[in-house]
Amino acid sequence: MALQIVTFGCRLNAFESELIRRAAAGLDNTIIVNTCAVTSEAERQARQAIRRARREHPTARIVVTGCAATLSPAHYAELPEVDLVLDNDAKLKAESYWTLSLAPPRSPGEEGGPHAEASEAQSRARTYLQVQQGCDHRCTFCIIPYARGPSRSVAMLDAVAQARTLVEAGAREIVLTGVDLTAYGADLPGRPSLGALARRLLAAVPELRRLRLSSLDASEIDDALWVLFAEEPRLMPHLHLSLQAGDDLILKRMKRRHSRAQAIATAHRARDLRPDVAIGADLIAGFPTEDEAMFQRSLDLVEECGIAFLHVFPYSPREGTPAAKMPAVAPQVVRERAARLREVGAQALAADLARRVGTTGDVLIEKPGSGRAAFYAPVSCPPDAVDIREMRFTGVAGGKLVGVVA
Repeated sequence: MALQIVTFGCRLNAFESELIRRAAAGLDNTIIVNTCAVTSEAERQARQAIRRARREHPTARIVVTGCAATLSPAHYAELPEVDLVLDNDAKLKAESYWTLSLAPPRSPGEEGGPHAEASEAQSRARTYLQVQQGCDHRCTFCIIPYARGPSRSVAMLDAVAQARTLVEAGAREIVLTGVDLTAYGADLPGRPSLGALARRLLAAVPELRRLRLSSLDASEIDDALWVLFAEEPRLMPHLHLSLQAGDDLILKRMKRRHSRAQAIATAHRARDLRPDVAIGADLIAGFPTEDEAMFQRSLDLVEECGIAFLHVFPYSPREGTPAAKMPAVAPQVVRERAARLREVGAQALAADLARRVGTTGDVLIEKPGSGRAAFYAPVSCPPDAVDIREMRFTGVAGGKLVGVVA
């Protein structure tokens, strides 16, 4: 059996799974589970994946890593299915896997891991570049700063060198990613901003066709980034905002740094600068103390911000976070609100795709018959289309735009 990687969680984890694949190159009969700790449900799914992997691959070596394993290494080490636990630093180092390369496989009778969804290798055309790690903030619902550590930024010259390598390997689009991406540069000499980094990358790597940003804090988008967003067509018209709630009191209890008004103003500013922009956002349903009126403000925020790509998270308490000690919303109410929020999101996406029908735009072909528009929407393409092609959007099918070569 070839090396398998099972990935849970964020884009950063997806990026790091590709680094793990390189670090563990040459290992066979091994399954690596890259866990997420953002919710208790994510951990439950990881444990389920570990058990399933052991059932399906009784002789495989199973390695558990990622945020959940970093926070609770002893817990995962005690699981009979698991052979090795690595924290977030160790998982990226080749030497962490040397002992596995020498160890014999398990015998079929040994107790011991997973196969949820095996990590899908990044498209050669579209790839992630991690430029920031960790977080200095302490949102009351979030355990991730404890798993990822303080904010650290990749030096500009190093980021440019990595971007150039990716482009030389065939990348047409690079997605900048990090735990707290808009914190980029605060720990570097001269405190360069995310906007400054994006401008440097585009100037230093003119062969890079498209640059996209992952999740942004609405309160921390710097002026240089706004200017670049307005002026640079290679910076994609797509902003994904970490909003989490639409009610100001809930935002304060979350210890978020933006208000409802700031969230709406950010979305409107983006649309004024780039009318073709698509707005994405994260929202949590059922945060402790949330009543129906507070939740309604989150529902309303989808329309007021013009959110097309909505990620909904039912609130799940994390031991060790302040929010876990706050008065909880009943689990059935959390589930019901999450379902309502997802329905509103689905309607918003359908409306956004429908308004794009009849327009044209560049589409990055990620695999035969499938691509992604500059504004992030998935596109069904002619099977012979390659590279980046200008397409006319003729309809919507299966949650995707239908594109024909213009």
